[in-house]
Amino acid sequence: MREIITVQLGQQANYLATHFWNTQESYFTYAADQQESPVDHDIHFRPGLAPDGTETFMPRTVIYDLKGAFGTLRKINPLYDVNNDAASPPQALWSGTTTVQTAPAIPESPYQTALNAGLVPAKPTPAQIRFFSDYARVFYHPRSIVPLAATQQHDAAQEAAAVAPPLAHFAAGEALFADLDRAHDLLDRDLRRFVEEADQMQAVQLFTGVDDGWGGFASRFVERVRDEYGKGAVWVWGVQAPLAGVARDRRLLALANKARTMTELYNQASIVVPMALPATLPHRIRLDPTSKWHTSALLAAAVESATLPSRLKDPTRRETLDGMAEVLNVMGKQNVAGLQMSFSRQGSDARKDTRQGKLSEEELSEGVQLDIRFMPSDRLESYSRSNGASKPRVFSQVIASRGYSEDEADDEEVDDTGRRVRRSAYEPVTKSYYSDLAFPLLDSYPDIFRDGEDEPLTEAVNITASLSTDSSVCGNLKNLRTTVLRSFGVEDREALGNDLMEMADEYHEGWSSGSDDGEDD
Repeated sequence: MREIITVQLGQQANYLATHFWNTQESYFTYAADQQESPVDHDIHFRPGLAPDGTETFMPRTVIYDLKGAFGTLRKINPLYDVNNDAASPPQALWSGTTTVQTAPAIPESPYQTALNAGLVPAKPTPAQIRFFSDYARVFYHPRSIVPLAATQQHDAAQEAAAVAPPLAHFAAGEALFADLDRAHDLLDRDLRRFVEEADQMQAVQLFTGVDDGWGGFASRFVERVRDEYGKGAVWVWGVQAPLAGVARDRRLLALANKARTMTELYNQASIVVPMALPATLPHRIRLDPTSKWHTSALLAAAVESATLPSRLKDPTRRETLDGMAEVLNVMGKQNVAGLQMSFSRQGSDARKDTRQGKLSEEELSEGVQLDIRFMPSDRLESYSRSNGASKPRVFSQVIASRGYSEDEADDEEVDDTGRRVRRSAYEPVTKSYYSDLAFPLLDSYPDIFRDGEDEPLTEAVNITASLSTDSSVCGNLKNLRTTVLRSFGVEDREALGNDLMEMADEYHEGWSSGSDDGEDD
């Protein structure tokens, strides 16, 4: 087996990861007459035994968030709750009178109430989703739930920022990690057992915010992971909150946090994928940008589709995250990738939609540009402004198409490694993957996809997703550098500015994967 261990850091990441785990759970087959799932569940799920001997199968994940952010998600779920008599607290050495004080219980969401009752739940509404646990369909192992409490020094930083939320600063996340790691050794306590019970770990993937204190926490966490497990792949999916409608000083703080996070992760992670909701969306996407349930659902569809090859059973269609990273980072210094996706309705009329399963030779040779691009804006101005209208130079790309029939699959000429044969050194390094498994639209997933008649799609959709490295990263990093440098002191300003410029230089337009085809710009 080639297991992937997941780490989730903060609210933005946990909303996205909940959709991810719900989708993985939907691939399980239980009836003898059901077609065998094409997904290898052992990649992301671990077998175990509950205290009563019941067999369990739960995600290989560690979930970090502040106390109070988990909602009704209990550390001890019903599979591990061997003492259901809440009126009989455990005996202690103290023989006197004891008083148990409990906080008011958070009411379950209607969706969770229906699930717990064994009923088919109705699709939630945005108003019913208060926490990421309100639409979770899976049980987690007790070791997976790690609630954190911000210390006094972090609260002081919050007060200094007036209305800033907890862990609003990169430094606060770093300090929180340092405090916890000094007291507990976080990797030894939270991650090691998941790694040790894996036969052969494929990778560690992190879902994290990059524009707040979780970016600082993630930077130190990835640094420790790289020290402990230096040979494994480390993927970071960095979620950036939309900047539309946010006050200018808060936008500047978010971008300053992102600048620190990106420079730190760039030196440690195999691949970093910064993601944010695009300023404009195709007319067949209808979502509420103020709902984390909605925005994370769209991101999750792209992430889950782009990484689908890493968990397929079919060896001819399977790829490891490390193998995908090798395609994307062919020069060894281009580990910041962009995420894109397109979708079409599942069925015989899929070709009537804007995105078909088969990509043209021209698209592949120039670099695939799909309908929805999740590369965040690094400008301080309004989020609705364009990040540049020119078409970027694509250096490398990994393309995953799912839900299409065999005759719609790409048939480009490939070499011994499965990569597309390029006609010139200017063309991108490309590797394509195909699966007939469509993306399922579950009852926990919002109705954000529409057909040509503006009716919501409710069963499944075909998705083409791509991860690519391209020249737009250079401009984004330069914009980020120009925007945030004045926010730092002289010493930090010089170091951060140099780091961002060094990163940007790896993505300039004159790059070529040929050996001596020409001089760099």
